Amino acid sequence: MDTGLLVLRLVAGLLVAGHGVQKVSFRLGGKGLAGGTEEFRRDGFRGGRLTAFAAGGSQVGAGLFLAAGLLTPMAAMAAMGVMTVASTVKWHKGLWVQDDGYEYPLVLVVVSAALALTGPGRWSADHRLGMAPWPLWVSVAALVLGPASGLLTRAVLHRPAAPEGTRPHAQAAD
Repeated sequence: MDTGLLVLRLVAGLLVAGHGVQKVSFRLGGKGLAGGTEEFRRDGFRGGRLTAFAAGGSQVGAGLFLAAGLLTPMAAMAAMGVMTVASTVKWHKGLWVQDDGYEYPLVLVVVSAALALTGPGRWSADHRLGMAPWPLWVSVAALVLGPASGLLTRAVLHRPAAPEGTRPHAQAAD
């Protein structure tokens, strides 16, 4: 079981981190912070560079902590939050990834939830530091607060779609 959790943590954590690196840099096929900012604006989010930087930074941090098995419930909570936002962006396209749907972010949300519930396993920083196993209430809190924070972020930062041809000129100030 510990080997499976290690593989799951490494793959999921590094994928989440890589997704964040793409938002804020030119590495891993990213378009830099300006490209990440434009992606968020295109998807209808306020906040510009700050939003892109916060999302990318959260993904990098959550992913690296998940991969290491360090503060696992909190790392899973953060990963679930940012990937819930990604799911909401893709929701209208349907489930399947070949249609640019939410399948991939959903899988990362579920894997993060599973890691919050199972714990990181013996080969983890949490275990090495004597922090595992985490109390059940911490895992349950992560399961609730992660997606809830993503939905709250969506509600606060997302603009309603403007009617065709009436895009506001003040976007750069966001």
